[in-house]
Amino acid sequence: MNIAKIGIAASVLLFSIMALAPVSFGHGDVTPQAVDTTGLKPLGEEWLEENPYTFEKAPDQMERAIEIGCSAYNSNCARCHGLGAVSGGLAPDLRVLEEDADGDSWFIDRIRNGYHQNGVTKMPKFEGLMPQEAMWSIRAYTNIRPDDDDKAAVKGTGGNCQTLDFEMVKKIELSDDDE
Repeated sequence: MNIAKIGIAASVLLFSIMALAPVSFGHGDVTPQAVDTTGLKPLGEEWLEENPYTFEKAPDQMERAIEIGCSAYNSNCARCHGLGAVSGGLAPDLRVLEEDADGDSWFIDRIRNGYHQNGVTKMPKFEGLMPQEAMWSIRAYTNIRPDDDDKAAVKGTGGNCQTLDFEMVKKIELSDDDE
């Protein structure tokens, strides 16, 4: 009787492990999704070192850049960096990167070249898969997301691309710049 119970328990455990293995080990097999950057001015062939999509540098491009960035982020980054740019701990929380040249440098290096640790690809490289307009749009999107999780949950702040309220985001960003 005990042998039968052990056999059944072992079979259930083995089946569970086999069923969940693709979910556990499939994390790295993500095909990058194309990003449509229609509506943004081309940035050229030479890679920029700083984000061109800020309220100060390109106020006329910000709404479109954030829309594109939100969609591109959710299609290519959210799996590891968290929905709405709120990290669950698997990968860095991109909302807390400095919004300056140092933060831009770290961001563009990682998204272009990926990240490897101890021979393991932690983040794939996106250079050659998406144009710099798309990459900088993602940076513009993560920059407008509130660092505070409670504020990030407020409807309109960009957690959901369909309910993003650009005027609300603009007011928050411009008031943060005054501080």
